[in-house]
Amino acid sequence: MSTKVKILFCDDDKNICELVRLYLEKEGFEVIIAENGRQAVNSFNRENPALVILDILMPEMDGYGVCKEIRKNSSVPIIFLTAKGDVFDKVLGLELGADDYMVKPFDVKELIARMKAVLRRFDREGEPDKEDVVVYDKISINLSNYELKINGVVVEIPPKELEVLYYLASNPNKVFTRDQLLSNVWGYDYYGDSRTVDVHIKRIREKIENVSDKWNLKTVHRVGYKFEVL
Repeated sequence: MSTKVKILFCDDDKNICELVRLYLEKEGFEVIIAENGRQAVNSFNRENPALVILDILMPEMDGYGVCKEIRKNSSVPIIFLTAKGDVFDKVLGLELGADDYMVKPFDVKELIARMKAVLRRFDREGEPDKEDVVVYDKISINLSNYELKINGVVVEIPPKELEVLYYLASNPNKVFTRDQLLSNVWGYDYYGDSRTVDVHIKRIREKIENVSDKWNLKTVHRVGYKFEVL
């Protein structure tokens, strides 16, 4: 049985598909290609990949639709790879649960660097050295198995949102700027912008707001964010 990490790459441009396949296979990945959105969903359900790279403009179902379908049942990492570089499009992709995005034309080496960074942070099969759990009133954030529990009930949350929440909750009452969060959570090889942080904080708040009066995810005006323990 193959032990290679399986990547699902979805793009309707056959030349891009073959170029990316060539580079990824040289890096030791197993690559599954999908050339339209419906095929991408079917391939995801059949192949159970470790990471998905999605173009936005695809026939039959666009990348946003594919992302929504995947997020119904899975928190597997998703990277958008798209010619749509406007801030609105990037933010929409992140709000749907994507972990990162790249704008065409792109450098395959940068894509591979981002893939490896995401996979390092979300190793579904690796055994953790220790139980990385932060617990407060009515909430438990487990980085070992990427599980968020509120009032003892598991709440679905994309990997990056959980990492942001875990990082802030692990440093209670300490304020972090957006750049610090990008550096410490996304890593040095992430080429994002501060809006990325704002989008993830907004999504996290939708899941944890008003859960407890003993802690709060707080915005510090003109500075950044902190997990405030009261």
